[in-house]
Amino acid sequence: MRSWESQRFGKQVQLTHHALRRMEQRSLTWEMVKELIETGTVRQKDTEHWWIYQTFDGRSDNLVCAAVQSRQALVVKTLMTHWEEREA
Repeated sequence: MRSWESQRFGKQVQLTHHALRRMEQRSLTWEMVKELIETGTVRQKDTEHWWIYQTFDGRSDNLVCAAVQSRQALVVKTLMTHWEEREA
């Protein structure tokens, strides 16, 4: 599991093994994932489960989205492309 300290959220960000595999499959760089977490739009499903998403220039598969769980750390469960924001 890879991790870093988020300035935006003030807690550790951890990527699961599944998220790391999806990152590789979707050609997302470590810098892109950090930018996504630090600057992307946050949509909360509930207090613990969020989507963080944004577009990246030069990609044809936008929106890029991280499904995260926020507790003591922010855990990135998976990374998606072609994501669509929908009404709850």
